Amino acid sequence: MGERLKNKVAIVTGAGSIGPGWGNGKATAVLFAREGGKVFAVDINPKAAEETKSIIDEEGGICAIQKVDVTKADEVKAMIDRCIEIYGRIDILHNNVGNVVPGGPVDTSEETWDRIMAVNLKSMFLTAKYVIPHMEKQGSGVITNVSSIAAIRYTGVPYITYYTTKAGILGLTQCIALQYASKNIRANSILPGLMRTPFYVEPLKEAYAAGDIPKMMEIRDKQCPTGSMGDAWDVAYAGLYLASDEAKYVTGAQLVVDGGITCKFA
Repeated sequence: MGERLKNKVAIVTGAGSIGPGWGNGKATAVLFAREGGKVFAVDINPKAAEETKSIIDEEGGICAIQKVDVTKADEVKAMIDRCIEIYGRIDILHNNVGNVVPGGPVDTSEETWDRIMAVNLKSMFLTAKYVIPHMEKQGSGVITNVSSIAAIRYTGVPYITYYTTKAGILGLTQCIALQYASKNIRANSILPGLMRTPFYVEPLKEAYAAGDIPKMMEIRDKQCPTGSMGDAWDVAYAGLYLASDEAKYVTGAQLVVDGGITCKFA
């Protein structure tokens, strides 16, 4: 066990994996616990959160869980209140919730637009809204929002709601970072590139290879300068750095974790 987050309390949203294997939120929650953090793992799927907790428990870490729909203000407020009740403070808010639905401006329905805006962007506004007063009171805090390289590049798949919300996260995070810099509250974004996680398989398999998942993985690997996609641990370690005191002078940053792929996009 490490000590980079010793005695720090961390809320990780989307802390359960959407499918078999390691998702970004699951890996982040486990890594935070391995580094001495007290984790409050929340997810809309309680079974997924329970799986994450069971891994942390087996490794001797500290973790509590709660089922939360982060698009609903009352549930977000209850999440923050519950974390304070259990641990007494909140040092880190790591926002990992997100969804992706293929579709451009014409074929995307208004219902889909509103839903993705709520899941990907409104959720991060709400969690910040209710956690910042506690961070102000205690005199410190870190907020990390998982965005995407889709915020700054067209990645070849038309999903307008994803591009829009991921770009919105950058503006949201920058606003928080500058407004609260003097309060010792830091806010940063992580921009993952093409990652091998369960999150992307179902929604994007048709867009890449007509449902052929191995072919999809091959195509995505070949797109990367390194010859392969990253994984959830690459995102988790970026989150660990930003949450730790090693990044005490880092705020308003957009940390790209993409194996260099954005360097080659024109």
